[in-house]
Amino acid sequence: MSGPYPVGRPTDHFDGLRFFNPGEPGTDRTLTEVLRWKLARRQVPWPRSVSIEQTVPARRVEGLRVTMVGHATLLIQTSDLNVLTDPVWSERVGPLRSVGPKRVTAPGVAFDDLPPIDVVLLSHNHYDHLDLATLGRLHQRDAPLILTPLGNDAIVRRAVPAARIITGDWGDRFELGPGAEAHIVPANHWSWRDLRDRRKALWGGFMVRTSAGLTYFAGDTGYGTGRIFRDMRERYGAPDLALIPIGAYAPRWFMSAQHCDPGEAVRIMLDLQARQAIGIHWGTFNLTDEAREDPIRRLASALLALGVDQDRFEAGAPGVAHDAWPAGAPSRRV
Repeated sequence: MSGPYPVGRPTDHFDGLRFFNPGEPGTDRTLTEVLRWKLARRQVPWPRSVSIEQTVPARRVEGLRVTMVGHATLLIQTSDLNVLTDPVWSERVGPLRSVGPKRVTAPGVAFDDLPPIDVVLLSHNHYDHLDLATLGRLHQRDAPLILTPLGNDAIVRRAVPAARIITGDWGDRFELGPGAEAHIVPANHWSWRDLRDRRKALWGGFMVRTSAGLTYFAGDTGYGTGRIFRDMRERYGAPDLALIPIGAYAPRWFMSAQHCDPGEAVRIMLDLQARQAIGIHWGTFNLTDEAREDPIRRLASALLALGVDQDRFEAGAPGVAHDAWPAGAPSRRV
């Protein structure tokens, strides 16, 4: 390891060695619980591949445009700033290139068609979010600034020693460029890269504020008590756009503390009072027990049950870009 994980004075979400979610359900699972899930796992067949239409983004845009690449990888373009979230272009996500869930959809943007990337927002260290191979390619091509919660730099620097990384705690603010800033915000989740480092690196989401508005990227999160989302609304204001996970939620007894389901994703949007939302973290990697299309169906049902306009919260699809407009006007697909 090229750099240590944080060790030091305890805080409200750090015990001096490991991070935790204060006042929220615990995310740790015993070996017995893992075996219970695996042995009872209901194998829902997924397609081997789903065809998508890749897009070629503009090099720079005005306003706010978000293009879905796949899973939690999105290209956010705003105010002459190009930002990637949790970039993964690898064919598999796992500790080895030949091990781990395989992509069902190709990336919605081919790597070579990416515009210049200024900033990478890296939410946490799970393999489907922190992909060292992709980060190495990005550094070699663009050397973007990587912003990530505490401790994740120790992992990145093993593979990319010269990476430009800044780390921070929940609530920290960083300037991304003229008129652009990012805040690291809490998430109800956990971290793990090997058998020795459970919860030794911090996890989180991001609030990105530019002249085009406020965008929330959740990374990975459970709903829990909902307190963190209501607190975000009070501290940062209502997002113009929220990027919220809707997949990898079954079975609920095992996943609920760490992954929200589509109904809870709608509750997050409402707690934040977000004007628009896009569902992420579904349909690319078969990680849990739900069918591939189930998040779309359950999202539609949740919106209907709560009387929320279906156009306010869409499930993101690889290669599809959304332009966001000023408050009071709907976003639209490009």
